[in-house]
Amino acid sequence: MKFSTKAIHAGQQPDPSTGAIMTPIYQTSTYVQEEPGVNHGYEYARTSNPTRTALEELLASIENAQYGFAFGSGMAAIDAITRLLNPGDEVIATADIYGGSYRLFTKVVERYGIKFHFVDLSNPENIKQYINEKTKMIWLETPTNPSLQIIDIKGIKHFTPTQITIVVDNTFASPYLQNPLELGADIVIHSGTKYLGGHSDVISGCVMLNDKKMAEEIKFIQKSVGGVPGPMDVFLVMRGIKTLAVRMERHCDNAEKIADFLVNHPKVAKVNYPGLQNHPNHLIAKSQMKRYGGMMSFELKDDSKEAAVSFLKKCKLFSLAESLGGVESLISHPASMTHASIPKEERQKAGISDSLIRISVGIEDIEDLLAELTSALA
Repeated sequence: MKFSTKAIHAGQQPDPSTGAIMTPIYQTSTYVQEEPGVNHGYEYARTSNPTRTALEELLASIENAQYGFAFGSGMAAIDAITRLLNPGDEVIATADIYGGSYRLFTKVVERYGIKFHFVDLSNPENIKQYINEKTKMIWLETPTNPSLQIIDIKGIKHFTPTQITIVVDNTFASPYLQNPLELGADIVIHSGTKYLGGHSDVISGCVMLNDKKMAEEIKFIQKSVGGVPGPMDVFLVMRGIKTLAVRMERHCDNAEKIADFLVNHPKVAKVNYPGLQNHPNHLIAKSQMKRYGGMMSFELKDDSKEAAVSFLKKCKLFSLAESLGGVESLISHPASMTHASIPKEERQKAGISDSLIRISVGIEDIEDLLAELTSALA
């Protein structure tokens, strides 16, 4: 099946008892057993739930994976992957990384004897000097958050020994625009809160992969740690995925027009959008993505936090809020919002200046969005 068909049908069958076209919300914590140890495939809802099973089959399908796992948040999904590591292991992570991931890695995971190296991976060869016998994982975001760098997944795979696990956070692209497993990644994660849910009304996360042994480990972690979503949240993510393809096309259409507008505006110094031909990684993006997504960031020529805040206060359709990927346009100041947990020196190394503004372009009428940006930049 093609993507749009899978997004609507994979893992979802009409309810056999009623014919309901939508997967039922099994709002239950436990299941009656016929006799001790004999059940209908479900015994306790932390372990599994029929609604969640449907979502996990759907997640695997749209990411072209063998296995999919749903979690209560994107951070719960990331945490589960880090539990594959052991004390003494080392991880190479992209320097331009979501602040929540950086906080988890440095403030929680490193307490258990795991070391992280944050490296500029826009050039895949940069990983070579950090790889040693302790290296167990490469952690990528592409596009990166919030500088919109594109990392060459095939290039990273080329320089990575086979025993090292490559993880790609595919949240910014979504499975509609990019499939990292087909490019050499071993594990893909998403914050399902973003484009998968698509309506800013649910918190969720997911993990997709092909390796059976690793999938068994993730399943064990999911069951044992218990960072699972409730059935209503699962239902909302499934509902959102049904329209992912059509939403992503509109996100991309609008983002391309806004990027062209900003790059030609006299008050804008720099625009980070992989669809622009002057983006340093444009050709890599063109080779591994279907289109270039709905996320971008830019800097004003007045390179100060005060100028950025003044601009943000003038925006109304672009709501000042954290998160991304919803149908509504959102705008944020990474240095004081999503990436505030990263020390300033580290932010600057990753290209996150005090004037950097991040936009999650929604699916509103493009003329209205452009009119607001024109007014706010006046």
